[in-house]
Order: sequence, then structure tokens, then C-alpha cells
Amino acid sequence: MIRSTLLVCLSILFFAAPLAAEELTGTLAQIKKSGEIKIGYRASEPPMSFLDADKKPAGYSIDVCDAIAEAVEKKIGSDIKVTYVPVTAEGRFKALNNNKIDILCGSTTKTLARSEIVDFTQLTFVTGAALMMPRQNDTQKEGFTGKKIGVIKGSTTLAALQEVLKETETQAEIVLFNTASAGVDALHKKKIDAFSADQIVLIGILLAEKDSGAFMLDRNVFSFEPFALAVRRNDADFRLVADREISSLHRSKEIVKIYEKWIGRHLGQPPVLFEALIKLNATPE
Repeated sequence: MIRSTLLVCLSILFFAAPLAAEELTGTLAQIKKSGEIKIGYRASEPPMSFLDADKKPAGYSIDVCDAIAEAVEKKIGSDIKVTYVPVTAEGRFKALNNNKIDILCGSTTKTLARSEIVDFTQLTFVTGAALMMPRQNDTQKEGFTGKKIGVIKGSTTLAALQEVLKETETQAEIVLFNTASAGVDALHKKKIDAFSADQIVLIGILLAEKDSGAFMLDRNVFSFEPFALAVRRNDADFRLVADREISSLHRSKEIVKIYEKWIGRHLGQPPVLFEALIKLNATPE
């Protein structure tokens, strides 16, 4: 009788152990409890994230995060509400660490310095910093010495721009803006001579412009900008759910459909860097 009882107890412990290992932690536990996932996004960074004609968040990164939200539902085993929270370039990481958002979607460049305050998922896109100028200007002939170049404060483009100006010994004035839309508005009003941002962001701006012919885009890039989604540090379980979904999107080539939806229909075939990213991100299970 004692032996039978002992066997029953051991069996319960044996089968209970795997269930305990599946206990939700960190952000996943928080989402399960609240029934909500909060997606942070930039409202004026097309085609990565922006407000569409109906004032709803849309874009390449938003589609990726929506897929991750569905993966989170499967992981926790219940439906969740998706809430989109607008963030700024300066406040986006603070919003993440203060639990105002659960994941940061948009056009955030992954850097080692930023990895000291947040964790990043696998890469979602690859681009580089470039310049946008009025079509009628003399900068291409005379260069940027004595000119004003706008850039978003706190962005990686700012550091890259400062470096390239130093390397080329170009005496240009850098003008800081809080948003890309503010920089473009200054470009319209001729308060600056050029605006610098990630090339993909500039392409999105051109696509959204009513008079896109007024501007020209320098096709050269002067930095390497690997985009990724940001999550809170040391939350491996939640990050793994995101990474698994990103890998799945690349293995299945669903990411190509997202690219064609937001970028490819205007620019044609994906660049070589994007093709390489698809192969590198197709991590097997």
C-alpha cells in the first residue's frame, strides 16, 4: 500500500514538472493578467509605422508586430487586446522600461549602446542614412558647406551625419527636430537645405508627399542601419516568442509579402541586403 502511494506521488511530480516549466514570466505573465499587449509605434515614420488615412497605425513594422501579437495569444492560450501607443524618438525606450509599452515597433536601429538599456529581437529590416533635398537646389554642385541639414534628435542618423561631416571636413550646420514631419515642414519652408534620416524613412516620406516631385532623394547611404524591435531587458521568454515569429515570417517568405505591400509596390524587387536578411533570419526551430 505504501509502495503504491509512493508511486502515485512520484508520478504526479514527474508529470507536473513540465507544466511548471511552462509557467509564464515577465511580459508574457503581465499580458496574460491584463489581457492586453501594448505596442509602441512612431506615428510619422512611413512606411515602417505611421497613421493611415483612417488615423490607424499601419506600416511594415506594424504588420510584423501584429503577427507577434497573434503568436503571443497562442503562447498564453487566450485572446488579448492590442493597444497601440504612440511614442517619440526621445521617449521610446523610457516608455518600454516604464511598462507603458510591451514592444517597440517602427524604425529603431539596433546598436550595442542601446542594448545596455533594452533588448532587441532579430533584425526586421536593413537600411542606411541618406539625404533628401529640394529638387531645385545647388547642393549637388557646391556641396553642403555652409548649408543647414535637419535630422531627428536622439537618432542614430545624427551620430552618422556628424561623423560623415567630420570625415569629409564639411562645415554644415545640423538642425535638430523632434519628428520627421517637423523636419520635412522645415524643408518645405526652406529653413533647412536638406533633411537626413534612414533611407527607407525618406522613401516613405516621398510616397506620402502630395507633391513628391518637389524633393529628390540621394540614393547613396552613409551608414548601416539594422532595424529591430525592442523589448525589455532580460525577458528571454517574451523575446523568444517575438524571435520565433520573425523567423517564421522569413522562413515562409511572408515577410516578402509585407515588403511588397509597403515598399516593393513602389520600389520593385527587394535590395540585395534584404534578400540576405531573409536567409539569415530563417532560423530553424
